[in-house]
Amino acid sequence: MNLTISGHHLEVTPALREYVLTKLDRVTRHFDQVVDVTVLLTVEKLKEKERRQKAEVTLHVKGRDIFVEQSHEDLYAAIDQLMDKLDRQVVRHKDRLQDHHHQSAKRMGAELS
Repeated sequence: MNLTISGHHLEVTPALREYVLTKLDRVTRHFDQVVDVTVLLTVEKLKEKERRQKAEVTLHVKGRDIFVEQSHEDLYAAIDQLMDKLDRQVVRHKDRLQDHHHQSAKRMGAELS
């Protein structure tokens, strides 16, 4: 799995990097076929007092890219909410991949005869 963590108008500290890695562990525990992960942490200064922290992640899995973004006043809270969203989308993608169409009992009995 390739992992890229970058910051826009902000320096990615080792503490931030470690926090993102621990949160990503939960996602990779549910779905281990992750090819590439790109995390972008951004600080947007809108007005004098108002600052918005934004976290984005692009997760490349086999056959699909999953993109999630989340904004909050606190960057750690934004990362938490982002990983919750990402986790839900990854679980949903995993469910779609699994084949839920089983053969009926009649057909299975006919094949055995």
